[in-house]
Amino acid sequence: MDVWYIVTGAVVGFIIGLTGVGGGSLMTPILILGFEINPAIAVGTDLLYAALTKANGVFFHHRQKTIDWWIVLRLAIGSIPASLLTVLLLHKLRAMGYNYEQLMTKTLGIMLILTALVVFARQRILSLLHRGLKNHNSLVSRLRRVRGGITVLSGLILGILVTLSSVGAGAIGTALLFLLYPYKRTVAIVGTDLAHAVPLTAIAGIGHWQLSSVDPSLLFGLLLGGLPAIYLGSLIGKFIPDRLLRPLVAITLLLLGVRFSLNGALI
Repeated sequence: MDVWYIVTGAVVGFIIGLTGVGGGSLMTPILILGFEINPAIAVGTDLLYAALTKANGVFFHHRQKTIDWWIVLRLAIGSIPASLLTVLLLHKLRAMGYNYEQLMTKTLGIMLILTALVVFARQRILSLLHRGLKNHNSLVSRLRRVRGGITVLSGLILGILVTLSSVGAGAIGTALLFLLYPYKRTVAIVGTDLAHAVPLTAIAGIGHWQLSSVDPSLLFGLLLGGLPAIYLGSLIGKFIPDRLLRPLVAITLLLLGVRFSLNGALI
């Protein structure tokens, strides 16, 4: 096992602990660009890394009663079948001799850009949303009547995109829930999104394992470095202003997203 896998897991885990930004947003690009790992293996391995590192968070939120399991169920109704069908599609494409790595890197680029925009504008979006809710109660009422279906559709879209890129279950999922359930407490939104992200990334990761797109040695090294670093980062993050960290992470994600979007075929 390469010691640099442990170091990478520790660095990314520490950043996750500091900022709360999902590991897939940082881990997959680092594995592809820094270690020149096959994009499919990078995505598949990172999906299982995400599932295992987030599982403890679900247990914590469940104990604190900050998970809305009905919303998790609605998301999962869309995301789990979509993830399984996406894995099946990749299997069919590989059997046909089609190189789907470019599709994965392009999707990764788009998701990184979207994640960067969400990280940049999160507070602004929330401020506009709450201001708008005070003035448009009729709109809120109409949204409530259809948001169950929209939640399932959101899960379906996430299932496809997360399976292809390993990115989006955290930042994008949280942003969607904030828009759909604006009156929920932030901690409940985070806990609910986390409870959905774990089974989604686990099932998508197992699907990639069936495609031989997971490197067990790489996964073990990332976890060995990442698990303690996430805890350390969360402790230190309490003393560092969020307004300093998030813009730096967002700029990094935006640059990586542009790189993958424009040069996906060359990576």
